[in-house]
Amino acid sequence: MDDLTVRPATLADAPAVCALLNAVDLVEIGRAETDLHTVEADLAHCDLDLVRDTWLVSEGRDLVAFGMLWSDSGDGDIGVDHYVLPGRSAAAVVLLELIEARAAQKAAEDGAERAVLHLQLNTRPAVDTALLERRGWRTVRRYQVMTRPLAVADDLPPEPPTGLTLRDCRAEADRRLAHALVEETFAEHFDHHARGYEQWLDDVHGTRLDWSLVWIASLADEGDVAVMLTRDDREAMGWIRNIGVLKSARGRGVGGHLLRHAFATYAARGRDTIGLGVDTRNESKALALYEAHGMTSHYAVDTWEVTRPAAALPGRMP
Repeated sequence: MDDLTVRPATLADAPAVCALLNAVDLVEIGRAETDLHTVEADLAHCDLDLVRDTWLVSEGRDLVAFGMLWSDSGDGDIGVDHYVLPGRSAAAVVLLELIEARAAQKAAEDGAERAVLHLQLNTRPAVDTALLERRGWRTVRRYQVMTRPLAVADDLPPEPPTGLTLRDCRAEADRRLAHALVEETFAEHFDHHARGYEQWLDDVHGTRLDWSLVWIASLADEGDVAVMLTRDDREAMGWIRNIGVLKSARGRGVGGHLLRHAFATYAARGRDTIGLGVDTRNESKALALYEAHGMTSHYAVDTWEVTRPAAALPGRMP
């Protein structure tokens, strides 16, 4: 459409982007659940090139779409955000074209032969998914966002299994251990890419994280065996970002104890809901664990994938 304009995002655009994402939230899940500080942190990520890797699409004066991409691994795996208001098919296609072209270029810059793009969309998305299918996108994974109501009277601090202790990660040494445990316990998960400590801190918005709400679990006979990273800076609910248990310690009640510990902690902090996201095909059977502890589906998200050949860079022979 002639009245579509496109420009890169700036840090000052965070409120407008947040408003757009919440408008999409209202369509997809019936309530606004995007927080401004999350958008600000994403736009300020150390690895993000705002000029080349973000797009604001406006129709007249109205912001109707936002896109962003980042390299998950440096070998052509590209993460993508694509948010479009309902009924804005022209903007959706323009944004897809820009994202795919930049991803192909980024893959070439990383020395990869192809770009593999991953985009997470609600299973009842605001965008018309036929637009993606016609461009070769397909779904490859499904995630559940699960929630559980909390109550101080019901969610009391649990008794740990024999030999199990928890400690928080306010000490720098324990933060580094938490990172190492996340990397080890999530190594086999779909679309996980190893991150160094500093990059991981930026990914989890470590400067805003309350490290007293991040715990390492230890067993008397094995040492440190599990980690749980939670955060209390979302307006909608408390949030469990990661629960990871080493294979050697699974089946001993560690994951369930960590969950109940989070329930009790957040109930005591005045929260009435806690949530998390889980891969429905998670190899550690996490979905069953969460369901067994009273968590239910809030909404589902599909991972969409497409592969594009790397772009030819100027001055480089094809």
